[in-house]
Amino acid sequence: MSGPMAIVLAAGKSTRMKSALPKVLHQVCGRPMIEYVLDAARSASVTRIVAIVGHRADLVRAELSKHPDVEFALQAEQKGTGHALMMCHEQLRSHRGAVLVLAGDTPLLKRESLASLLKTLHEQKAACVIGTAVTEANFGLGRIIRNTSGQFEKIVEEKDATPEEKQVREINTGCYAFDSQSLLASLDQIRPNNSQAEYYLTDCPRVMKDAGKSVVALEAFDMVEALGVNTREQLAEVTRTLQKAAMSQWMVNGTTIVSPENTFIDPQVQIGADTVIEPFSHISGAVVIGDNCRIGPHAVITGPIQLGSGTIVSPFQHISGK
Repeated sequence: MSGPMAIVLAAGKSTRMKSALPKVLHQVCGRPMIEYVLDAARSASVTRIVAIVGHRADLVRAELSKHPDVEFALQAEQKGTGHALMMCHEQLRSHRGAVLVLAGDTPLLKRESLASLLKTLHEQKAACVIGTAVTEANFGLGRIIRNTSGQFEKIVEEKDATPEEKQVREINTGCYAFDSQSLLASLDQIRPNNSQAEYYLTDCPRVMKDAGKSVVALEAFDMVEALGVNTREQLAEVTRTLQKAAMSQWMVNGTTIVSPENTFIDPQVQIGADTVIEPFSHISGAVVIGDNCRIGPHAVITGPIQLGSGTIVSPFQHISGK
């Protein structure tokens, strides 16, 4: 039995973002959004990562090549999520154990949610655990249908749902934990029998269930972390969410941020106690700020750089370590 592997879907275009840049390379707080997904997978004890690349694969490979634990699979043609997993046949065949399947455009994923999927897969000896969330804003999302005992029955897409099924608030997040060999076997059986003529990963749980294997739907996510970034507006919303969380943590740890809503600080920045960040300051990259510093207002600091305790960065001053 091997440690968990993660397969990250990163082959898509930026159609709704109106961009030539692959969607997963759009930046959130100074980093490509896919890097947050990789971090979440690692924090859940994943020991091997496969990124499925496709659209502008050269750019995605170049960006992720600095991560030694990432290997690649190529989806040359976009024939659906199930087809993308088929491109990982060799990696899956050689792996014995759990496989997380994640979308590369979900930068708010939490370690706890992914760990819950893996724990449930192991404890219930399941072939598949589907990560779900509950939301009133369920339009366009796959519904989780359960039987009268509350057990998973099927995933129904919006266009195929009955009026009653459309009322279901529990949705498929697109995050899964699979047993690798069960996933391989189910991929061999799915067919592109749909209006898009694509191979859907959502068909795999049904195939497994029909074969008598255990499939669990686990409400392990909230909608904030589960929804992918498809538009520039959502990109800005994710950035605000990460910024708010980071600001709160710095202030809990003893930093004064005079006007959080008018300040940008990269989440990877380290700030000491009793340091004051004045409004309209912009701090990005690998920046380490000591204790009892005063920054700004309107200061710009770009890492990599370390500022010792007691440093004063004057208003409108620009400091760069590059």
